[in-house]
Amino acid sequence: MLQERILVPATARPRSVARWLLVVAGMIVAIVVVGGITRLTNSGLSITEWKPLTGIVPPLTEAQWQAEFGNYQRIPEYQQLNRGMTLAGFKAIFFWEYLHRALARTIGAAFALPLIWFSIRRAIPRGYGWRLVALLALGGLQGAIGWWMVKSGLAVRTDVSHIRLAVHLMTALVTLAGIVWTALDLLALARDPTAGPARLRPVAAIALLMLAVQLVLGAFTAGLDAGYAFSSWPLMGDALFPAGVPMLSPGWLNAVDNPIVVQFLHRWWAFPSAVALIVLGIRAMKAGARQAGMAVHGLVTLQILLGIATLLTGVQIAVAVAHQANAALLLIAAVASAHAIGRQRA
Repeated sequence: MLQERILVPATARPRSVARWLLVVAGMIVAIVVVGGITRLTNSGLSITEWKPLTGIVPPLTEAQWQAEFGNYQRIPEYQQLNRGMTLAGFKAIFFWEYLHRALARTIGAAFALPLIWFSIRRAIPRGYGWRLVALLALGGLQGAIGWWMVKSGLAVRTDVSHIRLAVHLMTALVTLAGIVWTALDLLALARDPTAGPARLRPVAAIALLMLAVQLVLGAFTAGLDAGYAFSSWPLMGDALFPAGVPMLSPGWLNAVDNPIVVQFLHRWWAFPSAVALIVLGIRAMKAGARQAGMAVHGLVTLQILLGIATLLTGVQIAVAVAHQANAALLLIAAVASAHAIGRQRA
């Protein structure tokens, strides 16, 4: 009983805090999906200003719409690619970027306000407050990174930097992983007051690192429009790797800036990553987390199939968005499996 009081004070509500975190995690999955649609519909540069507070109010009058459209008409994307776009066409792309930003603000409020409430009521178990504050700070940083990304496409380029896009996506996914891991720690604590935070075991660290590399390559593929380079599989045209591809110097730049090389790497890194994840899933099932392990196996198989379908359909939006959404779900399943094999008692 003394041990229970030390680890879980009477006011602590680990299960309630965990449920709140899982709701926020679901919202992050939703914004990843909306972000994918925003990218695929070329909507990301339709809002050319960053107004963290007042930006939640969209244009309401004709004059306000014309002013917003006028701002868009001054950037290179409109002048070089979309000249002649109608106001109705602008409203269509504005919708997705506005929805993306509005959802980001909603997630921020959904994290910050309950965190304050739980803190006031002393419902957060000892040792978890700093972790939740760090996750909140990471979420705030994500907003700044989003504007840093958009800003890269407003002056010279006709799109955003693919490197900044990758940073933006990976920050969201790291936040998602941290929230899910923390929620699982709290659920374990709710079941057993002597449970300590799970540790990241080597096999899990390797699998998650390999998945992270694949996710970065996916972001590069999206940002460079590399998915459009070849719509065949397993060959790229008539060969495993097409002949006569112009290469960049130094050579390592090709893995970052060369669309054909990036698509090639994204195609084939998927398979060693899948092997690592399958091993992780097997280990999770042996540790008693059968559902998490089976979810990893099912989702990694589906992810590869969706990746191939994305290529064969010429990056059809519905398929490509499903590919990105499934990647977020696969990350959650992988984190759950990693947590399962790292559980420990205090």
